[in-house]
Amino acid sequence: MNSFRAAIESGGGFSAGGPAMPEKRPSGASEDAGLHSVPVPRATKRSADHREGDRHRLTAEQATLRVKRKRIPVELINLSGGGAMVATDAKLVMWQKAELTLGGEFPVECAVRWIRGDRVGLEFAHETQIGGDTAKRDAMLLDVLKRSFPDIKAAPAAPVVEPRPIERRSNRTDSQRRAAPRHPLIWSADIHHNHDSSRVRIRNISETGALVEAPYAYAAGAEVLLDLGEAGQHFARVSWAHGDQVGLKFDRPFDISVLAKSKPEVAETPWTRPAYIKSGRPGAGEPEWDHTPLGDLRDSLEGFLKR
Repeated sequence: MNSFRAAIESGGGFSAGGPAMPEKRPSGASEDAGLHSVPVPRATKRSADHREGDRHRLTAEQATLRVKRKRIPVELINLSGGGAMVATDAKLVMWQKAELTLGGEFPVECAVRWIRGDRVGLEFAHETQIGGDTAKRDAMLLDVLKRSFPDIKAAPAAPVVEPRPIERRSNRTDSQRRAAPRHPLIWSADIHHNHDSSRVRIRNISETGALVEAPYAYAAGAEVLLDLGEAGQHFARVSWAHGDQVGLKFDRPFDISVLAKSKPEVAETPWTRPAYIKSGRPGAGEPEWDHTPLGDLRDSLEGFLKR
């Protein structure tokens, strides 16, 4: 890894044909076999064994489920394919929204998609969740929309449902105000490690670290380079890996505003009901993932940031 990092920091860069990485043939991608998720294709064949060593699998103490304002320790059974299986005695209901925190630092919004006894299947929110200062996040999202989607237009006023309102009470701090309408944006990146590369999906990113969905797990402590293209290259260390989810800790604080330089994908909105669910639909107050159209999101953010 020292030669790999030296090749990057020397200014020679990390190129497919350069000494830091031998040229490899691309391989095809396969779809996720678990809960609904955007596929993450591998860009190259694996040339090294990334599974050797301690993968630091998460324990029950490192996974908590927040339902409304209550935090519930859960046993993590499985974590892959855009969701998780947990064991808990808590009384949950179908379609209920919750937040699963992994490794004590990576909160991911999710929804209950099935319940079998004490086992619960959770589907992760489709979009990349961005932590940190909410005003900075909103400014970054608006910058993304202007850079990457300059031609978007707001939907007609009728019969489209109005976007979820933003909390405007003056006596609330920035950290306490309600989040902006849900954005549908998904960021991806390349992870370079041990002269090998793979494409990953970013599920959560903040100043301190990121949660990524990768084609395979990395050993705990492994030093990797998270390549966000125009948004820069950022060194990090693997804090844990479980299934296809990998927790990263950045060497230096990450400025979320640079994400505006990297064009994200737009998440698909429909959710396909599994065959074992014969009937039923999200109840009142528990809709399916309600991504805000890009035009409406832009108008909402512009209106709030101008205040």
